[in-house]
Amino acid sequence: MSRIQTLEKEIIKHKALYYQGRPDISDSDYDKLEEELRKLDPKNSTLLIVGTTTSASDKIKHDKKMLSLEKTYVVEDLVSWKGNEDILSTMKLDGISCSIIFEDGHLTMAKTRGDGTFGENITKKVMWVSNVPKLITSKNKIEIRGELFCDEKSFFDLAQEMTSIGLEKPTSQRNIVAGLMGRKDNLELCRYIKFMAFDYLSDERLETEDQKFKILSKLGFLIPEVEIHTSKESIQDVILKAREFMSEGDYQIDGLVFTFNKMFLHEELGETSHHPRYKMAFKFQGESKNTILKEIIWSVSRNGILTPVGDVEPVELSGAMISRVTLHNYGMVAANNLKAGDVIEIIRSGEVIPKFLSVVTPSNNKLEIPECCPSCHSKVEIVDIRLFCKNENCPGKNKEIILNFIQKIGIDDLSGKRLEELINAKLVKTIPDLYRLEAADLMKIDKVKDKLSNKLIESIQKTKNVDLITFLAALGISGGAFNKCEKIVRAGFDNITKIKHLSIEQLMKVESFADKSATDFLSSLREKKDMIDELVELGFEFTVEETRETAVTGKKICITGALSEKRPVIEDMIRAGGGIVVSSVSKNTDILVTNETDPTSSKFKKALELKIKIITEAELLKLLA
Repeated sequence: MSRIQTLEKEIIKHKALYYQGRPDISDSDYDKLEEELRKLDPKNSTLLIVGTTTSASDKIKHDKKMLSLEKTYVVEDLVSWKGNEDILSTMKLDGISCSIIFEDGHLTMAKTRGDGTFGENITKKVMWVSNVPKLITSKNKIEIRGELFCDEKSFFDLAQEMTSIGLEKPTSQRNIVAGLMGRKDNLELCRYIKFMAFDYLSDERLETEDQKFKILSKLGFLIPEVEIHTSKESIQDVILKAREFMSEGDYQIDGLVFTFNKMFLHEELGETSHHPRYKMAFKFQGESKNTILKEIIWSVSRNGILTPVGDVEPVELSGAMISRVTLHNYGMVAANNLKAGDVIEIIRSGEVIPKFLSVVTPSNNKLEIPECCPSCHSKVEIVDIRLFCKNENCPGKNKEIILNFIQKIGIDDLSGKRLEELINAKLVKTIPDLYRLEAADLMKIDKVKDKLSNKLIESIQKTKNVDLITFLAALGISGGAFNKCEKIVRAGFDNITKIKHLSIEQLMKVESFADKSATDFLSSLREKKDMIDELVELGFEFTVEETRETAVTGKKICITGALSEKRPVIEDMIRAGGGIVVSSVSKNTDILVTNETDPTSSKFKKALELKIKIITEAELLKLLA
């Protein structure tokens, strides 16, 4: 009993500190306290507390309780929970939960989560949040729920303003959101906070969860990226993407939220007093520790951005010895006044690159921001929260461009160190220069003998016969990751001529491309047109995985519901038969494949509405035969 009481006190204390923006233990250490109490006393009411209490004068009851989420750290738990149903994923922002009420189109109330039943009135503060619509088209009473957060650029600007008006400099992106929501003055600082919507509560009867996000977007709210998952592989892909975002994204996340897409399942599964049964949070096991920042090392990336890395006193995190951490960008370094000798808190979550969290104890040393590029010594430019080297011939930038190509195209025997030697020897300045090298050139490099030079030339030359998707992904096109390039090629742009003549209208018809992403991709592709032509002249030949001519060749096919065969197997069969797999039904879809006849299925209803051909799995297999 004494241990239970101790745990209750510890959990309540740390919940309060967390929601005040002053956590003093890591999320994983806090989770261990809850897990221990749950084992000793599964029905303990302390486990049901969500958020913190608010002052009596500011308490406002939620029409519907703002619950917490059940969480897991294991992919298999998600797959088991999902069963045969489609689930939807969004990134889980690390901010402050907020509920906003609209009546007759006007924003009338905003409140925090509070204890889940009562929240604190923050209407005046949310009125300063610039990306929250103050007037919407819907005239019904609706409630929008989401997360208040601070991105890197806003944090940088906010830190500068707070310092200039004599306030204490903020310590982290998450803590400053909690701090501003708790302030009684300087409400104008809330304009640096953003709101991302993730739930829509109204009297409307919706069929699917993804419909909510479409409505929220139409109403003018910022929404997270939404993906629908039908397989374990798809879930693993989005988790990998979230891991990368944790290191590279411009706002903080601590995992993903998964939700059953069919709304009738929400009603069937219901809720506990603590969490909805139709939602599940996937969180990354994380561990944070304090260490000393010895030095900030700046390097130039292939897009010319100067990236800071912290050389720290080695410390063990999540089973690995860490001596370097990402410091994000110039803005993060400047906003936190980072310098050698600072004691800093670092974190490693989900086996991603360790990153800086906050300054624990500042040193008396001086903040030093480079004025020149570390590679070419050209003067750098500050653009928002980043430092840029604008020298097109910067050897460091060019090295990263070429190295990215080498790694993606698969020249296995050419390391970064050897590439640097080739650049220093003025043998390679651009990607096409690799394919002009001769064995005699390589003999000029230290420790490269006749046998090795021939092997290197052979490794380089054999990559001239390459899969088109791999080639495009290796070019470093903006927004041109492998999966995006694959979608373009599978959409029928299956030779280099078609790729070079892609229009924005054509690209926007390809799944996952919207106006901005299509514009960025094409702009970047056009910058590389001369280089592509040069590589073709040097003998590059492109292959595309062969497909059979079938009745579905060139058709856009969407699948919904359970199949007798695993979905990835069916999708591969469609691609092998020349078909194009799409994830949603639109006017451009040719066929919907389903074994169900449930008229409440949104994809089924949309296909009927658009008069799209609907066939069964068995009928699909006949078309593929």
